[in-house]
Amino acid sequence: MPERSQQDVEERIRSLRAEIQRYSHLYYDLDRPEITDAAYDLLYRELVDLEAQHPELITPDSPTQKIGGRATFAPVRHHERMYSLDNAFSREDLDEWAARVERIVTGATFFCELKIDGVAVALAFEDGRYARGATRGDGETGEDVTANIRTIREIPSRLSVESPPRLVEVRGEVYMPRQDFTAFNARRAAEGLSTFANPRNTAAGALRQKDAAVTADRPLSYLVHGAGAREGVSWASHSEALEWMKNAGLRVAPTSATAATLDEVWSFIEHWLEHRHDLDYEIDGVVIKVDSLAMQRELGFTAKAPRWAIAYKYPPEERETVLREIRVAIGRTGAATPYAVLEPVYVGGVTVTTATLHNQDEVARKDVRPGDTVIVRRAGDVIPEVVGPVLAKRSGGAVPWVMPGNCPDCGAEIVRIEGEAVAHCTGMNCPSQRVERLFHFASRGAMDIEGLGYETIIALVEKGWVLDPGDFYALRAERLVELDGFATEKDRATGEQVPGKRTRNLLTAIEASKDRPVARLVTALGIRNVGVTTARALAKRFPSLDALASAPPEEIAEVEGVGEIVAGSVFEFFQQPTNRAVIDKLRAAGVRTADEVSPPPAKGPLTGKTFVLTGTLPTLTREQATELIESAGGKVTGSVSKKTDYVLAGEGPGSKYDKAVALGVTIIGEDDLRALTGAAS
Repeated sequence: MPERSQQDVEERIRSLRAEIQRYSHLYYDLDRPEITDAAYDLLYRELVDLEAQHPELITPDSPTQKIGGRATFAPVRHHERMYSLDNAFSREDLDEWAARVERIVTGATFFCELKIDGVAVALAFEDGRYARGATRGDGETGEDVTANIRTIREIPSRLSVESPPRLVEVRGEVYMPRQDFTAFNARRAAEGLSTFANPRNTAAGALRQKDAAVTADRPLSYLVHGAGAREGVSWASHSEALEWMKNAGLRVAPTSATAATLDEVWSFIEHWLEHRHDLDYEIDGVVIKVDSLAMQRELGFTAKAPRWAIAYKYPPEERETVLREIRVAIGRTGAATPYAVLEPVYVGGVTVTTATLHNQDEVARKDVRPGDTVIVRRAGDVIPEVVGPVLAKRSGGAVPWVMPGNCPDCGAEIVRIEGEAVAHCTGMNCPSQRVERLFHFASRGAMDIEGLGYETIIALVEKGWVLDPGDFYALRAERLVELDGFATEKDRATGEQVPGKRTRNLLTAIEASKDRPVARLVTALGIRNVGVTTARALAKRFPSLDALASAPPEEIAEVEGVGEIVAGSVFEFFQQPTNRAVIDKLRAAGVRTADEVSPPPAKGPLTGKTFVLTGTLPTLTREQATELIESAGGKVTGSVSKKTDYVLAGEGPGSKYDKAVALGVTIIGEDDLRALTGAAS
């Protein structure tokens, strides 16, 4: 390969700097990455190598001399600079780093910690009290996110130490746990709101909210991985510092470990590469540090990074592939969700051929088009998704995608109500909706018909025996025994063939479901925007299905926690002749469609008080806790607001807990509730 001329080198360096600065702006400032981390790292390493070969071409504004992105909140200077880390991509890179360390200090032991894919944040505690939170920014000046950080439950307002130091600045990562991210997106989708692309960008966006209550509604977590400036406290090693922070009430990753040799470091790296999806947060590598703080001081820093630490980067969980076409999937409620059909690509441990595109607004926002080369991301069990197009590889013939006007499965019109993010198929007998609707009807939170799983329902639909929920109640043993797995068995007494245990159990479960409360039936009907909590509120106001079906939308909207959008969905559902026919069939089969009307609760110690429940209580179920509150005159609602008097929190509380903290709502436990109601423990 011919050697580059000086002019070619200068031109390539200018080009690399422009590309890297653009991609950094998209990643740090806009939370909208356009290329994979691996592709970015390759560009960055090429620039580092070229500048190392030609140091006379290094300029102060080069990306290699800067850290992170610009501030969008009030700027705040860090007590000590927050450096970024040099990267290693192989065992050889790691060996070279260790050799450089060994040339300056001898006998170093190492500290290994997982590199969380989150947002770097520094927290300052003054005299033990939380005083300030700031993002890394350019390393010297970050964004002031003090108020938003207060909403994160893991961060104490005061350190648990007897003699708190004058100042201690801790460094860590704000992130969104995978399960919480999935649940958060599911909740937004159910509410007709847009969903988010990935946990890291969602966490970054949450920290930049102007309203701390919005941040509190997003399930953020924080893990400490180091210390910055401190006055009045000292440690001999990094591991000792983390132990102090843990004892002070700060959350430290339990997966971190010390290593006496580089082989032990490598074993740690390989172990977590294999088990990275066992974690509840995303990681993109391992950070290795010299443990001794005295050795760290001796090793010092380069212009950009500490010499005593390095980040080993795992292979990326993003890949480029071609988006062949965009199709539409129809869900239980008729939601029309676009998804990408991809050229098969191996990412995140599996071969991916399809990926979610969430909704038509997301397709437009990301501007992905059939034929595009796109970035696909998958981490652990998260559904693969398209991050965005690689615009440099777009052909001139790629045209924007639009939602089809008709359902691909039943041909009915696809409509989108103004103000909603999701379009819907209007066909009530759409085959794609049918199985999902039937499964939802029989699910545990609805009519709870044990034995009606997907396979059984699909078999019943294929036979033509069940087309709507009313048909479940017409099933007979002589038909069920024709299904796979529902064979007859010999009666021990008579020797005759009789329905098997599985058939008998299913028929018993179907019969038992007839007496479910009206709230469960309303849930089971699968009315758009109506979940368990809303169904309970509706049934409390309208104790019979006939009363609910005949209520005008303005009356339905008066129910606590309902509002105009949900009321419109309920009213529209009962206007459909096909839906009314199903309800008539259920009633004829003996399914309960009216509850006994209980007398209004007597006034009690909780009269006029509003409660919200979250988490798992020690001894009470949610139903029991609700009954206890209501019997004492209180009211239970589904969401936290300024009007909420108490949040009853158990183990594993969700975002309602965070919102209560942000709004200053009183949080109580089960024992507190018993004390308020005068109930015996």
